[in-house]
Amino acid sequence: MKKNKDFQHRVEYAVLRGIETLVCLLPETVALAFGAGVAHLLFALGFRKKETARRVREVFGSEIPAREIRRIARLSLRNMALNGVELMRIRRVNRAWIESHVADLETSLARMNALREKHGGLILALPHTGNWDLAGVACERFGIKILAVAAKQKNPYVNAWLAARRGEGIHMIERGAGETAREALKLLSEGWVFAILADVRVKKPDVMVDFLGGTANVGRGLAVYSWAGNAPIVPVVCERVGWRRHKFHVFDPLPPPDAPQDKDAAVRQQTQRVLKLFETHIRANPGQWLWYNKRWVLAPMR
Repeated sequence: MKKNKDFQHRVEYAVLRGIETLVCLLPETVALAFGAGVAHLLFALGFRKKETARRVREVFGSEIPAREIRRIARLSLRNMALNGVELMRIRRVNRAWIESHVADLETSLARMNALREKHGGLILALPHTGNWDLAGVACERFGIKILAVAAKQKNPYVNAWLAARRGEGIHMIERGAGETAREALKLLSEGWVFAILADVRVKKPDVMVDFLGGTANVGRGLAVYSWAGNAPIVPVVCERVGWRRHKFHVFDPLPPPDAPQDKDAAVRQQTQRVLKLFETHIRANPGQWLWYNKRWVLAPMR
């Protein structure tokens, strides 16, 4: 059984590396077109069709037209595929590439650097919109030290591949590792920026917040690291403009609470403020969000 599982993992990894080789050999526009074509094929074949439609209706209500559900699902799947292509080509993402692909980059970087000079370490809170990985990579390429936490994949070969790509210039810590909190707080005190995807459902009861018309059980790390590390939370929403262009929306920082008497209430309030901001953007631009996340944020704990 163990040998069969290892064989399956090796096949999955070989397929992934084969696709990576192809998209890296192709010109960028053609590679993105290839990714969009794969997404179109998967959509036509009904990839997670019923599940995604149910999620969209859960958020927008049963009155949403079927054609709008299809549009949101199609755009989200295409965005996921384009993100995959860009992740595979991440080693080609240098300063020149970022400057030519990210709108208003100078403004976003200036704001981030001003916040770092004022506060030192920062918590960068992001949702699964646009190319969320690109925000950290762009910061790193321009001299901002970035820390992130990644979940361990079941396939060890794919896990190592993702770690190498996502961690390209970024200090990655594996989620659940014993030294995660200590190392993160140390780096925050040294002026690092801790990037956290905040719209993720956790398996055990943690912070219950209102989100997208339902209740989401999300992790308290966002608020706890802000409080323990005395680092403000800076919400950033990534947006894909067309196929090749990107825009980062950097919002006003949320200062950590001053030694709250009710820590749980303070954590929930801080987390709720961030998720409310994300919800506004998702409702206005639903095709930008990852509706295909296996861990549906509004699903009951299990």
